Amino acid sequence: MSDPTPSPDELQGSEQPFVSHLIELRDRLIRAVMAIGVVFIVLAIYPSPAVIYDWLAQPLIEHLPKGATLIATNPISPFMVPIKVTMLAAFMLALPVVLYQVWAFVAPGLYSHEKMLVMPLIISSTVLFFAGVAFCYYFVFGQVFAFIQSFAPKSITAAPDIEAYLSFVLNMFLAFGAAFEVPVVLVILARMGIVSVDKLKEFRSYFIVIAFVIAAVITPPDVVSQLSLAIPMCLLYEVGIWSAQLFVKHTQAPPEGEETK
Repeated sequence: MSDPTPSPDELQGSEQPFVSHLIELRDRLIRAVMAIGVVFIVLAIYPSPAVIYDWLAQPLIEHLPKGATLIATNPISPFMVPIKVTMLAAFMLALPVVLYQVWAFVAPGLYSHEKMLVMPLIISSTVLFFAGVAFCYYFVFGQVFAFIQSFAPKSITAAPDIEAYLSFVLNMFLAFGAAFEVPVVLVILARMGIVSVDKLKEFRSYFIVIAFVIAAVITPPDVVSQLSLAIPMCLLYEVGIWSAQLFVKHTQAPPEGEETK
């Protein structure tokens, strides 16, 4: 009877791939962080953190009473808040590089039909997230701030705090960026076999209710922002059903034994 205990050479052989994966993961993380750092330095030089924050605050400034501005209640806020905004902008601009590093790390372990699915999902999720953020900034903010100011009593002079505004902006960006990922989520669920496309179609009416509930929970308590989030989610659900049909059809696994890395 052979000894079931693995020899030191066998253990060493199994450890080497694990260590090499850790080293590659470290290198990928370093490259991703370096990409964010380089973009941050460029943005800090031009156009500068102050200009970036002014651009971010523009939708609110346009709807404040004449002569009103944002205020800073913390002594270091005028320095720290623009830096935080610049770091956020750097991360978003470097996001394609970050996602490419993720893709390059996992790609060697995927079969060819899986690679056909992952790369389009990475690209589409990035584009959809940026689309959600852009929709929020260029359309939703203006409508929300105009709606809120129309209800403000004449005896109140609005002077929002810059940190509170940054927190509001981040929450809204994340909410709309995540909401615009609905098609990607549906494609993944359908491709993994968790739900069928027919079930997604049957669930359509329930999703409309869920979309309005989500919008009511994560957006400010005004009708404009809630409709601005719920309606795109419902439309993107339809896009997700159509995309799921396409992906399931064109990314099927080949017959057993014919899969290639």
